[in-house]
Amino acid sequence: MDLADRLGALRSAFVARHPASAAQYETACAHLPGGNTRSVLYYEPFPLAIVRGQGARLWDADGHEYTDLLGEFTAGIYGHSNPVIRAAIDAALDQGINLSGHNLLESRLAGLVSARITSMQRLRFTNSGTEANLMALAAAIAFTGRRKVLVFKGGYHGGVLSFANGGGSPINVPHEFIVSRYNDLAHARALIDDNAAHLAAILVEPMQGASGCIPGEPDFLRGLRDAAHTVGAMLIFDEVMSSRLSPGGRQQLLGITPDLTTVGKYIGGGMSFGAFGGRADVMALFDPRRPGHLPHAGTFNNNVLSMSAGIAGLSQLYTPEAAVALNQRGDALRERLNALCRAHGAELQFTGLGSLMNVHATARPIRNVEDLPTDGQPLRDAFFFHLLEQGFYTARRGFISLSLPLTDADLDRFVQVVERFVVA
Repeated sequence: MDLADRLGALRSAFVARHPASAAQYETACAHLPGGNTRSVLYYEPFPLAIVRGQGARLWDADGHEYTDLLGEFTAGIYGHSNPVIRAAIDAALDQGINLSGHNLLESRLAGLVSARITSMQRLRFTNSGTEANLMALAAAIAFTGRRKVLVFKGGYHGGVLSFANGGGSPINVPHEFIVSRYNDLAHARALIDDNAAHLAAILVEPMQGASGCIPGEPDFLRGLRDAAHTVGAMLIFDEVMSSRLSPGGRQQLLGITPDLTTVGKYIGGGMSFGAFGGRADVMALFDPRRPGHLPHAGTFNNNVLSMSAGIAGLSQLYTPEAAVALNQRGDALRERLNALCRAHGAELQFTGLGSLMNVHATARPIRNVEDLPTDGQPLRDAFFFHLLEQGFYTARRGFISLSLPLTDADLDRFVQVVERFVVA
C-alpha cells in the first residue's frame, strides 16, 4: 500500500471511530468560524473533542483513551489534574479570586523564577507568552530609542509575532522587522551591521519550537550575543518553550546571558501565564515609582490561580532535579527513535532537545526551516493518524512534549508503535 492509500485508510478509520467528535465539531461550527477558536488544534477531517484528562491520559467524546504526548504544547508538563497543582488552585480559590490589589503570591513566584533563570534580575508577569514577547520588545525599543527588530525565518513568538514563512503573518504587529536565516551567523551579522544604528533588539528562540524543534547552534547563539553587545541592541531569548530544557532554561546550558528573557506556559502551573524580565536597568523602565515610567496593564497579570499553581509547580514538582531527569528521559527517547529510523533506512528523524521533539520526513540534517522537506506533510499526517489509532495523542505537525506523569512503559510502547509505522 502506498502512502496516499495508507493515509486514506487511516482517515476513513478515524471518521468511523469518532462520530461523537464529528457531531461536536458540527455543533461548534454554528458559533465559531470553522468550529475553532485556536488555530493549531484544527485538522481535517475534524478535530477530536477531548472531554477529560487524568495524569498522562486523555479521553475523547467517543470514549477512546490516549497517552498524551502533546502536553498542551509544553504547558502541560505536570499532566492533567495533578493533585499538588489542584490543591494550590483550591487554596487560592478559598481566599477569593479577583482581589483588586497586590497579593502575597506574586513576589514568591517572581523569586522562584529569578532564582532559576538568573538573567531575569527583575521580571513582570503577563497572561501569555505572546504578551511577554510584546512587552519585551516594547522595553527594548524604549530603552534603546531605536525601532528595528531582527527576527528569524521560522520563528514563532506568539500569534502576532510569527515568521513561519519568513515574511511574517498578516496579523503580526507592525514593528520594523528584519528577517534573517536561523543558524546562519554570517547572514545575521551582515544584517546587524547594516542596521546597527537603528537596531533595538534581536529576538530569537534558543530552539525554534513551532517550526519543528530546531536547536540553535551554540556558536550561532553566542555570536548573536556578541553582535548585540557590539551595536548596543538588546538580545531577547524567547524561552517560552525552551525554559523547561534545564532548571535555568537553555541559556543556562549554553552559558549565555541575554538582556531580556520571556517565559510562559508551565511556569504558571499550566494556567494562563507569561513573564518577561532581565537586566535590572532595563526593567526599571516599568518601576511605577519613577517619573515617566512605562505602563504595563493586565487585569490578570498577578491572578492568584496562576501565581499559586506556579509556586506549587516550581517548588514541589518541577524541581531542578526533576527538570534534569525529564530532559534526560527525552534525550534517551529521541536517540532510540532515531536509531530505529536509521536501522530501517527510513527517511524520517526526530529533532529537538531534552523533553521536546518533532518528527520530520527527511533523514538530512536540519539547521533551519529551509532544510525541511516541502512535501513532508502527507507522511506526518499518516504518522499522526497512525498514533491516534494506536492510542497516542500528539500534534498533527509531529510535535511531542513529554510530561512528568509519563511512565517508562508508556515510552517503550510508543517506540514499538513508531517501529510498526516505520516498517509499514
